[in-house]
Amino acid sequence: MRILVCEDQDSIRRMIEALVGARGYDVVAVSSGTKAIDVATTEPPDMVLLDLMLPGQYDGFEVCRRLRADPGTKEVPVLIISALDDADSRRKATDAGATAYYTKPFSPIALLKEIDRLKQLADKS
Repeated sequence: MRILVCEDQDSIRRMIEALVGARGYDVVAVSSGTKAIDVATTEPPDMVLLDLMLPGQYDGFEVCRRLRADPGTKEVPVLIISALDDADSRRKATDAGATAYYTKPFSPIALLKEIDRLKQLADKS
C-alpha cells in the first residue's frame, strides 16, 4: 500500500514517514500542496495524509478538493493531520472531501489504527 504524506514541517513529516514506513507501508513524502498534487496525479497513492496549513499556491483544503475532482484520485482516502482544531476548519475539510480529521499533536497509535482500518475496507472492495 502506497501512502502519500504532505506535511511542510520537516520534523513532523519525517516522524510520520518513519511511523507509517515501520508499519510496512510504502511512503512518499512531500512538503507542499503543489508537490502533493503532482505526485498524486502522476502515480495515485492508496491513501493521503495531508496537513492543511501548507506554503505556496495550494493549502490542504485546495489539495483535497483537487484530489476529489480528479478521476484518478477521487476515491483515495484523505486523512487530515492539522493543528487547526476549530469547527470551521473541520467543516471546510469535510466539504473538501476529507475522509478523517486528526489534530496535532495526534496519537500515533490512533493514526495507524485508522490507516489499517481504511486499508481493510479497501481490501474488501
